[in-house]
Amino acid sequence: MSRSENCELCSRPGGEPLWQDEHCRVVRVGGQEGADYPGFCRVIWRSHVREMTDLPAAERAHLMRVVFAVETALRELYRPHKINLASLGNLTPHVHWHVIPRWQDDRNFPAPIWAAQPKAAQDGQAAVTRPQVGTETLRTHLLAALANA
Repeated sequence: MSRSENCELCSRPGGEPLWQDEHCRVVRVGGQEGADYPGFCRVIWRSHVREMTDLPAAERAHLMRVVFAVETALRELYRPHKINLASLGNLTPHVHWHVIPRWQDDRNFPAPIWAAQPKAAQDGQAAVTRPQVGTETLRTHLLAALANA
């Protein structure tokens, strides 16, 4: 498995580990992003690869099966308005996918979560409660979705 010393995703997990196999891992994103977007996960290719087309077709298909299984688990658990799938890699040029539950009232909707100017909270508006899903529950749903992928 190739690694790059300067790559954040080669040297660190990239979030709280939920699942992995010999090709990729699924992590739950923490910090402020995880708080603002509950259920936010990343699917990270284990070896250092810059672009999807650098992977053989079978490995690309495997990676996407995992991405779709994560989406399935998040939809079941969180019931979001929408799921965003993103593979950017501009700051971290290592193949990985963001799987992000979105709600119409989240800070940036309908813009990407990384948009520069989030919505300001309206005075007196009650905070919307998002489902609180523990790591083991998320892991259980992910394993079930992977088994059916």
